[in-house]
Amino acid sequence: MLILFDHSTPAPLASFLTGHMVTKAKDRGWDRLTNGDLLAEAERAGFDVLLTADNNMRYQQNLTGRRLALVVLSTPQWPRVRLHVERIAAVVNAVTPGSYVEVDIPF
Repeated sequence: MLILFDHSTPAPLASFLTGHMVTKAKDRGWDRLTNGDLLAEAERAGFDVLLTADNNMRYQQNLTGRRLALVVLSTPQWPRVRLHVERIAAVVNAVTPGSYVEVDIPF
């Protein structure tokens, strides 16, 4: 799968998503796009998953009819995220086109 990390996703997580191609929005020059434009560009570019820690995206964007799966982490804090990388990888491996999944990362 092609996975896009937005600006809030901890970069070290990419090394735990084996078998997938990960790109950061910043590397594409998309780090300044609004959420709606980012979703549209990601779909046009053929990404399968957008991984973000922007918990408001679900409420700000109409996700109906999207081909892109959206995986939302409850926190962008790497010290906490790294304790749950296996669960995050399992979620990413299981998403289907157009799905929305929140990954709760406890304190």
